Amino acid sequence: MEKYQIDSLDRRIIEELQRDARKPFLDIARKCQVAGGTIHQRIEKLKEKGVITGSKITIDHKKLGYGVEVLLGIHLVNAKVVSKVVKKLEKFPEVVQSLYTTGNYALFVKVVTKDIDHFHNFLVKKLQAIEEIRSTESFICLETPIDRELQV
Repeated sequence: MEKYQIDSLDRRIIEELQRDARKPFLDIARKCQVAGGTIHQRIEKLKEKGVITGSKITIDHKKLGYGVEVLLGIHLVNAKVVSKVVKKLEKFPEVVQSLYTTGNYALFVKVVTKDIDHFHNFLVKKLQAIEEIRSTESFICLETPIDRELQV
């Protein structure tokens, strides 16, 4: 993996895009006091080097009726089945993130459901039906006091 050195202008561009990924290049250029073409070139270079890998919008899942967020620690029958389990997890819309970890659990999975009944149904009928999963431990999120991108 190649490490790319960013300078202060790259840093300012990234900060602006993290605040609003749809911000026009000319607005960023004005804020950074450079030409619009410079911003365009810098962003293209950051994309080419893999520093910027995409853009996204953030959705408040609670406003869509999904009020329960759970972190699940997953123990597998053995480490060799990780990719097989991840492929199965990808099929579940409730799973919004998975992390392959060291420590007590092989995987941590972030799950979003409408309510506790929905979570219970997901846990019993979907997750625990995966034969490569030995056991799980659930952590219900009460709130997310910090949720941000890395500050560069």
